[in-house]
Order: sequence, then structure tokens, then C-alpha cells
Amino acid sequence: MFGIINCNKPIGITSRVVVNAANRRVRPAKVGHAGTLDPLASGVLLLPVGPAVRLTSYLQELPKQYRATFQLGVETSSGDLEETPIPLANAPVPTAEQIADAAQALTGRIQQVPPAHSAIKVDGKRAYRLARAGKAVEMKPRTVDIYALEIIKYDYPNLQVHIHCGSGTYVRSIGVDLARACGTVAVMTSLERTAIGDFTVEDAHSIEQLREQDIEPMLQSPLRGLPEMPQVELDEATLKRIEQGQIVDLHDESLQTPQAAETELAAIDAEQNLRALLIARGGGWRAHRSFHTAS
Repeated sequence: MFGIINCNKPIGITSRVVVNAANRRVRPAKVGHAGTLDPLASGVLLLPVGPAVRLTSYLQELPKQYRATFQLGVETSSGDLEETPIPLANAPVPTAEQIADAAQALTGRIQQVPPAHSAIKVDGKRAYRLARAGKAVEMKPRTVDIYALEIIKYDYPNLQVHIHCGSGTYVRSIGVDLARACGTVAVMTSLERTAIGDFTVEDAHSIEQLREQDIEPMLQSPLRGLPEMPQVELDEATLKRIEQGQIVDLHDESLQTPQAAETELAAIDAEQNLRALLIARGGGWRAHRSFHTAS
């Protein structure tokens, strides 16, 4: 059990329910997840299985795509339907051009203030716990990357958008910020994560499949979670030395550049199995993460 399951989380359950369903099928192998989806959201949830759990941080950094719907002219402190929306008195009705201009202004590398109802820690406590307790929470702006923000449909008060973004982006905040730029307010009424990296919702497995069908055919190569990482194919003797913690000389001039010295390499065997992630050390390369499993 070594790979990544692409699951389509349905609305109405937590990400933990999906992880637990997979756990029951693959024990004693471990299962993690990359990128929590709220119960009100659906879509791609990646489940690294077995040694692939060590790739969780890499999966979390993959770009994500969403289809989100916002209702303009109403607001909540959470930015979504966790609370009952409150109408804004005399709310303006933005034109399609205003919406498009606001979307363009929010594209690129931007500063975003996360919602108070988020899992970010403030003074050692989850922000959403403080917010739900009625305490004032000051959220600091963060830099996020919005690669694309496209209007799918606008029929006031409903606005549907496609978002392609980097890690750490809060989709709720995008809708709130877009509405603010148009002089109004908004809440997110639906959210579907349509892709993480090249894992798409069209190819995702349902939770029913996860519970009832054979798991092994669902496992995708862990290399799919490392699309930008250079790969080096090594013989078994070299891989064994790496797995024993030794520093190895890969005898490849292309790996001796200063740029490569700052990089990780995915060490694979002749069958294209991921065996280790390497970093430059002591004039050679050593394992930063090893995925060796005893036979």
C-alpha cells in the first residue's frame, strides 16, 4: 500500500470521515489527507496511503482549482452559510463589467486576509474557535497566488467563478474581497474543488467506492504528487546504499550545478517506483525522505 487515492468528498461530511473510511480498508497502512474541505464543500481530496503519507506537505503545495458560487448583497461573519446571511441595506447591484474588473484586480500575487472562521492559529488557538466564542480575532494578511479568476456565470445576486490558485488561498475571502471592490458584500453558497495538481474531480473515486471496492487499483503513483521534481533512475545497489543513509555520488554533471544543489531529486528504480527524495550533501546526495518498505 503505497500511493495516492483521489477521492471526491461529498457535501455534508468532514474530510476526517473520508480518511477514516480509507483507514478501515488499508490497515495497518496509514492514511493522511492533503487539504481539508469543510462539510459544506465537495470535490478532490487527496489521500496519501502508506509511505506516501510522507509526501503530504508536497501534495498540500500543489496548485488547486475550484468552482465557487457567491451570493451578493448578504453577509455572514464566517463568509459562508455556516451562519444565517444578513442582507446589506440598499445593497448596490454591480454590473458585469464591475465584476470582471474586480476579478482582474484579484488575479496574480495578492495580499489576502484569511477569514476569522478558519483553522489558522492565533495566539496558539484556532481562529474559528475564538470567533465562534464571540471573541474579536485579528487576522493578518498573507501573500497568495491567484493564477486565474474567471467568471462562469453572473445573474445577480448569484455569481459563479472558476479559481485557479496556489496553496493557502481562502476561496471565501476571494468572494468577499471581490464584492467589497464592487461596494457590496457576499457569502459563499457552494464550493467544489475540481483539481489538485493534475488530480481532477472527473477521475476521483466516490466514498462509496472507497468503502466497497478494491483499494489497490485506486492507488496512483506517488510521483504524480511531485510533478515538478527532477527524477533520477538509479540501480538497485545505489538505492540500497541510499536507504542505508549513505551519501552517494551520482556521477552526473547536470546534478552539480548550484541550482541543483538547492533542489530535491526523486530517486526511482528501473520499474519507475519512488524510492527516496534526495538532497545535496557533502559533495554527493543523500536521502531526505526514504520510502523503502520491507518485502
